[in-house]
Amino acid sequence: MITAVMPTYGRKDVVFERGEGNYLYATDGRRYVDFTSGIAVNALGHCHPYLVKALTEQGQKLWHTSNLFRIGNGEKLAKRLVENSFADTMFFCNSGAEAIEGGIKLIRKYQFMNGQPKRYKIICFQAAFHGRLLNALAATGNEKYLEGFGPPAAGYSHAPLNNTNVVRDMVDDETAGILVEPIQGEGGIRATTTQFLKDLRAICDEFGLLLFYDEIHTGFGRTGKMWGYDWSGVKPDVAAIAKGMGGGFPIGAFMATEKAAVGMVPGTHGSTYGGNPLATGVANAVLDVLLAPGFIEGVRERGEYLKGQLEGLCKKHPKVFVEQRGTGFLQGIRCVPPAGEMVDKLQSLGMLVPPAGENVVRIFPALIADKAVLDEGVAILEKAAVAFEAAAK
Repeated sequence: MITAVMPTYGRKDVVFERGEGNYLYATDGRRYVDFTSGIAVNALGHCHPYLVKALTEQGQKLWHTSNLFRIGNGEKLAKRLVENSFADTMFFCNSGAEAIEGGIKLIRKYQFMNGQPKRYKIICFQAAFHGRLLNALAATGNEKYLEGFGPPAAGYSHAPLNNTNVVRDMVDDETAGILVEPIQGEGGIRATTTQFLKDLRAICDEFGLLLFYDEIHTGFGRTGKMWGYDWSGVKPDVAAIAKGMGGGFPIGAFMATEKAAVGMVPGTHGSTYGGNPLATGVANAVLDVLLAPGFIEGVRERGEYLKGQLEGLCKKHPKVFVEQRGTGFLQGIRCVPPAGEMVDKLQSLGMLVPPAGENVVRIFPALIADKAVLDEGVAILEKAAVAFEAAAK
């Protein structure tokens, strides 16, 4: 298939023309259960009426002014996020990778402002994913993604996840911070332990480092709490957020404590589009829904239900499904057949999921998914398991 779009993705040969709630409809009329959610982006599903209303109303008033002027929607959004997180301040951008890059700059500038200009290195973790920009790629450390783009940006090393001793041994006089995902998404839905995050916090406090969470996947209710770190109670100094933040509208941010952000003064960072009235207007509407009483608690409750159903599938079909992973609506199943083949089979049966590392398929329903939708998805997963079992006989 030849198009004018660069072939940087191995795209599935299907075109969707509309979405509604938990479902996508292709140009041939077929309906799919969407457990990809734009890779955890469409937090409130497709064409949520409240978001459509907010987008339409803002679109009729003002789209973009640039950051040369105050932006009311952005100031409102920042205030609300500060009230509902560890942070005191933030910078709005357009994507998760930009948020990671901005957080890296903040960490290095913090060390500079505190008389440690040689401190620039970031300790990261194996199987991480932080984005496709050059520093984000170096922080990710995946050789496949780095190949052909010249020497990786300097200053990034990678430790095994949940191994405190290795991390401590990696700290030297040039270390500035530690970057970690509370739950690795692309790495295979691999979770940090509470003790490990406590240890990282202690290491940062001992050596004067900043703790940087990549909450791009785990933020905005995806795990059944507002932030992934809420499960451990271990607060970071810096966090990158995006994905579910705009419910499908491109927006991201890096946020920090006032202490950590000491170096982010006029002229240190910028974005032409970041935090414009349209993006922040939609993101405020997303927050209206997420922060409504009981909404995230409902995600957590239904996430537990989904977890039990996926665990049941693993017990019932051990030759196909090996292990359930994750929490809330950030879950996955490690498979025996190649994950790519499982993705294709599920699509043929009317369900959309993305693959991940360690032969995992990710299960990312929209946060509005009720038990009936979850049951529909689980039933399709079971059909796939039965098909693989029959093929193996």
